[in-house]
Amino acid sequence: MAERSRRIPEATVARLPVYLRALVDESDAKASTISSERLAELAGVNAAKVRKDLSYLGSYGTRGVGYDVEYLVFQMSRELGLTHDWPVVIVGAGNLGQALANYGGFRDRGFPIAALFDADAAKVGDVVHGVEVRSLDDLPALVADLGHVIGVIATPAHAAQEVADRLAAAGVTSVLNFAPAVISVPEGVSLRKVDLAVELQILSFYQQRREGGPDADDGAVPPGRPAPAVG
Repeated sequence: MAERSRRIPEATVARLPVYLRALVDESDAKASTISSERLAELAGVNAAKVRKDLSYLGSYGTRGVGYDVEYLVFQMSRELGLTHDWPVVIVGAGNLGQALANYGGFRDRGFPIAALFDADAAKVGDVVHGVEVRSLDDLPALVADLGHVIGVIATPAHAAQEVADRLAAAGVTSVLNFAPAVISVPEGVSLRKVDLAVELQILSFYQQRREGGPDADDGAVPPGRPAPAVG
C-alpha cells in the first residue's frame, strides 16, 4: 500500500469530491464494488485517470473485481477531512449569505453553519434560517471558541479584501470567496474562489460554438456591447 504521506496533486484533490459523490450514490444503490471504468463514467473522466488518482490513496483495486465501494468512501472521506464536522462562518448577511445559510446540503455533508456575520449594525440580531446574525467584532472570540472553522465571504466586491483580512487575523485558515473580487490572503491560509459570472461566461463560450452562432469563429464582440470583464 502506498504511504499516506505521498503528495496528492491538486488536480487529483479537485476530483476526489466528484468521485466521492458518485461512490455515495453507488453505495445508496447497494453496490458493493465498482470498476474504474464505471467510476470514470460517473465522474466524467477516463478510466486511466481514475486508476492513477486512486493510486495516490493506496487503492489499486482487484483485477476482475474492481474497487470496494465502502472502503473507497472511507479512504476519500479521510483524505478530504470529512470524518468530522467543519463549522462554517459566513460573512455577509445579504441575499447570497442568507441563501448559503439556508442550504441544508452543507450540514448534511459535514459543514454546519456556525455563525452569520455582517458589518451592518441594523442586521445584527436578525435570525436567518435559525442562525443569528452577529457583529464582525465577535468573529475572533467565536473562532477561538470553535477552533478550526471555514470562512465564507459573501459580501459585495468592495468589502471582500477587508473581510479576508479580518478572517485571517481571527485565525481562520480556510476561506471560500463568493465575492466578485480578486483577494489575497497571508501565507498559510487556503483560498478558493467561486465566481458565478466567470462560469456563465465559460458556458456562453461553449453554447455559442454549439449553436454555430455568428461570433463562433471570429471572436468578434457585437456592436454596442462591451467585451466581458474577466477576473
